[in-house]
Amino acid sequence: MADDEVIPPPPEGFSHSPRGPYTTHNGPMFHRNNADGTYEHAFFVLPRHCNGMGFAHGGMIATFMDGVLARAVHGATGGHAAVTVHLSLDYLSAGRRGEWLFGDGRVTRETRDLVFVEGRIHAGERDVARATAIFKPLRRKMP
Repeated sequence: MADDEVIPPPPEGFSHSPRGPYTTHNGPMFHRNNADGTYEHAFFVLPRHCNGMGFAHGGMIATFMDGVLARAVHGATGGHAAVTVHLSLDYLSAGRRGEWLFGDGRVTRETRDLVFVEGRIHAGERDVARATAIFKPLRRKMP
């Protein structure tokens, strides 16, 4: 592994969370279950996550956010898999190479067929992105 691909130990309480092949390829991603039942995500911005200007690529931010929001839906639906129907993302500031980005999401509304969710990505106190999304839960449960 090249020196610029070395990831420092994750923040307190976070552990590696392997997912499907796409997320594993673009990760690694980390997670933490909080005592209040919330679930946080994190990733360390490596050079391979960056665009030509040296910032976290918008596609990487969108990928990370989609996972953050999907996990919120997973928790709200009792572990059901869900697919993204709509994702609206606002980029607020740059995620920078060499910093930890954190994400959290919450369900705002559920109907019989759809789950509405919102979330944010931040680096410390600086918001990097915010999003709203709609997911369609599937019948099968995720492990």
